[in-house]
Amino acid sequence: MAGDLFGEDAPAKREGAATGPVPLAERLRPRILADVVGQEHLTGPEGTIGRMVTAGQLSSIILWGPPGTGKTTIARLLAEAVGMRFAPLSAVFSGVADLRQAFADAEKMAAAGKRTLLFVDEIHRFNRAQQDGFLPYVERGTVVLVGATTENPSFALNAALLSRAQVLVLNRLGEDALTTLVERAESEVGRSLPVTDDAKVALVASADGDGRFLLNQVETLFAAALDKPLDPAELAQFLHRRMPVYDKDRDGHYNLISALHKALRGSDPQASLYWLARMLVAGEEPLYVMRRLVRFASEDIGLADPQALVQCLAAKDAYQFLGSPEGELAIVQACIYLATAPKSNAAYAAQKAAWAAARDTGSLAPPANILNAPTKLMKDLGYGAGYSYDHDAPDGFSGDNYWPDEMTPIEFYRPVDRGFEKRIAERLAWWDERRRARD
Repeated sequence: MAGDLFGEDAPAKREGAATGPVPLAERLRPRILADVVGQEHLTGPEGTIGRMVTAGQLSSIILWGPPGTGKTTIARLLAEAVGMRFAPLSAVFSGVADLRQAFADAEKMAAAGKRTLLFVDEIHRFNRAQQDGFLPYVERGTVVLVGATTENPSFALNAALLSRAQVLVLNRLGEDALTTLVERAESEVGRSLPVTDDAKVALVASADGDGRFLLNQVETLFAAALDKPLDPAELAQFLHRRMPVYDKDRDGHYNLISALHKALRGSDPQASLYWLARMLVAGEEPLYVMRRLVRFASEDIGLADPQALVQCLAAKDAYQFLGSPEGELAIVQACIYLATAPKSNAAYAAQKAAWAAARDTGSLAPPANILNAPTKLMKDLGYGAGYSYDHDAPDGFSGDNYWPDEMTPIEFYRPVDRGFEKRIAERLAWWDERRRARD
């Protein structure tokens, strides 16, 4: 079973098997629950797992959390902390025969006075019948079941199994916990990571809360023979290869479509028609040109004139209906419409900024108040609590918060003072004023 959380105090180096060196992630496995980082709300003295260990009594639990956050490690250390036999099982590689053998072994150990903690990784991959098979052994106390899943237990596990196990939610590892892992790795290897301080911050952010992924990246960097520390750009190039460029022999094709795009953006219908004609007369596929016009309608006009996209799609339909040469007039009409429409790249800029924020912030959860809660478990976890239904609010606007709790709201979309977007800007300002009044 692969480990996935690491200690606050770097453990001593562990000897590797004869088959080769021990991976860094394995060498950094914590040896006691107190070493685990990032899940103190569960493993600390006041946490559910901490209280179980103090009492010396375990109940069956389901560990629910994203990859690389410590589910396997916590289960193994939990068994060691209370003196139970640890029996790991993967639902990906196991079938009915493996389950029967696991239960038979647990019964033999129980007869000898040794209880078994049965750890089932990816437990949601077992079907309903297989999940039901756990019930009698859990009820008789033959095993204490600890299941690990990345899926919502409300939907992935049987209600009968959920009623016999407590669901514990693991958090994605935060920046502090991930930074601790890097520091432990540096201590284990005996030297600093060959990256600049800024690149180290970028490396931690790229892990998206996954400690195992981070340590794999760290090990790659330590293994490389680098002449100097990598900066953020060099780090990105080192860890991720770029896709190769292709079709270099078609510069004329791309030069003409670039010229058409720039002329449209510059609101010059005459030049736009010239470059459009150059391409079509040369035998360019009309639907290729049409695809570029559709893209332009969203990228360079957007909501300044929402009809631009409609006109382009109508032109595409007309061309497909009429064919050449009659249908080409519809393409000309769309071209003129785009060139003479008010311009705005606000939607395009908003997309780039939003995509960048999504990559930077990773898997932050939505605030609990806007999550649906179709099951009792989800309600108990606070899903949907305090949600404001906008249609019931004055003016149909509640001004509620829709951002992750760990994130400050960002203004991605900034409408221009042209065309239809001028009206949108007024509407956004009206909403912002009411949000400030509520705050």
